[in-house]
Amino acid sequence: MAFNPSLAANVLGEPLEPCGFDPVTGFFRDGTCHTSPEDHGSHTICAVMTADFLAHQRELGNDLVTPRPQWDFPGLRPGDRWCVVAVRWLQSAAAGRAAPVVLASTHVRTLEVASLEFLQQYAVDVPDDPSSLL
Repeated sequence: MAFNPSLAANVLGEPLEPCGFDPVTGFFRDGTCHTSPEDHGSHTICAVMTADFLAHQRELGNDLVTPRPQWDFPGLRPGDRWCVVAVRWLQSAAAGRAAPVVLASTHVRTLEVASLEFLQQYAVDVPDDPSSLL
């Protein structure tokens, strides 16, 4: 069966909603946290970037701030919504530095590495004023 992103579900068992278009996120750069067998990192968690999460990821060797045009990566700032690698997000959660999670935009495959109950502890909607995440 061919890969069909329109059939993807989120962790709530509903259709997967977009994560972000400014900047355009996703393994496929389609604005969603769709995944496929080619997505070895499993970019399935839609997270709202915070300064603390970005700093922690950089400490772990995962620089999400520096633009990488060759990979169509603009570099991220607090307030951006981005499909992050589930295991990388879990590393920050374990350190008490997790970014908030948009459950409606987080792919169901995330449940292979984190329970819904755990993710719900970090669930948020994007605030009207993203500067509050600085």
